[in-house]
Amino acid sequence: MTYNTPQGFSFAVAEAAIKKPGRKDLALITSEKEAIVSALFTTNAIKAAPVLVDIKRARSGIGRAIIVNSGNANACTGPQGLRDAEEMAALVANALGLRPSEVYVCSTGVIGAPMPMDRIRAAIKPLVLSLTNGTLHNVAEAIMTTDTFAKVSTRVIEIEGKKATISAIAKGAGMICPNMATMLCFILTDIAVTKKALDRALKDAVQCSFNSITIDGDMSTNDTVLAFANGMAQNRPIEYRGKDYETFCNCLSEICLELAKMIVKDGEGATKFITIDVINAKDNSDAKMAAYCIANSMLVKTALYGNDANWGRIMAALGYAGVSLKADRVDISINGIEIAHHGLTTGRDAEAQHSMAGSSDIHLMVDLNLGRAKGRVFTCDLTEGYVKVNAEYRT
Repeated sequence: MTYNTPQGFSFAVAEAAIKKPGRKDLALITSEKEAIVSALFTTNAIKAAPVLVDIKRARSGIGRAIIVNSGNANACTGPQGLRDAEEMAALVANALGLRPSEVYVCSTGVIGAPMPMDRIRAAIKPLVLSLTNGTLHNVAEAIMTTDTFAKVSTRVIEIEGKKATISAIAKGAGMICPNMATMLCFILTDIAVTKKALDRALKDAVQCSFNSITIDGDMSTNDTVLAFANGMAQNRPIEYRGKDYETFCNCLSEICLELAKMIVKDGEGATKFITIDVINAKDNSDAKMAAYCIANSMLVKTALYGNDANWGRIMAALGYAGVSLKADRVDISINGIEIAHHGLTTGRDAEAQHSMAGSSDIHLMVDLNLGRAKGRVFTCDLTEGYVKVNAEYRT
């Protein structure tokens, strides 16, 4: 597959047999010119070695390359894991004539296993030599673990009369729960933008996308979002606020939301894509928290898998969400069919169940009738497929 990609970026993939042979599992992204870099990382207290390395790199606000592998998370690997992450960046830097501090490193896969550095070292040179042959889609495929399809999104926009591009890839299908949702995302653009503007735009885009999804309630040790802006579109650098900033933000948010939805739709074993809206809450925090409690309830998720409009499970999840509510004000709808009104049944469960059985997209609406705040979360159902994938993950 081919996509519009920003000027000045090159891509390469190679096989290092990191978990098993037979697939490309090492990828490289490079920028012809120094790029402004913004980054967001997992808030898990247990952070993988590459995350710890990249947190330090990101303080500079600049970068030229990303080396990423699948099959091994390089997490819970102690001091050797840190040395391995640093070495991966250094090997790429030496091959490209860059400073090691300009190379970011990311990993995804099994936690607790040592990195097979002998195979990675051997793969770096052919990886660099193939930079003129790779594509963004190749990289998206190489970073997959339990994903069933490559996740790519791109937009061409106009800034100051100049055509510019924002492209992004992501991986993730399980161990997905903010903050952030195991996921990696790499955003590339040739638009010139200031560090302050990029930081703010990325934070806002992630909040309404990757920080609004959950598959299984488990937060990864490796979650990373990296944005590279190399300015090769030659527009005047976009400042925080203003028309061009708004255009840039809207585009970035669209891309992140599209990728976030792809992650949910690719949830391990998932058969249904579920949008949960909590409206008329006391405040936005309550609305989002209530939506997450419903989305992460195994009882709710399994009921939706079975096309069971079991609104009692939704009420129970609301009750332990720790938000302001009154049971006799709560209204619940599935696909526009009200199944509970003011905390009591409407007798329309069978109608809602018929609607769910005929669709892979489910819209769950909860009206708390307490205020004007709202929150939205995207999730999927919980099936036997999820159990099978994770029971066999290391075998």
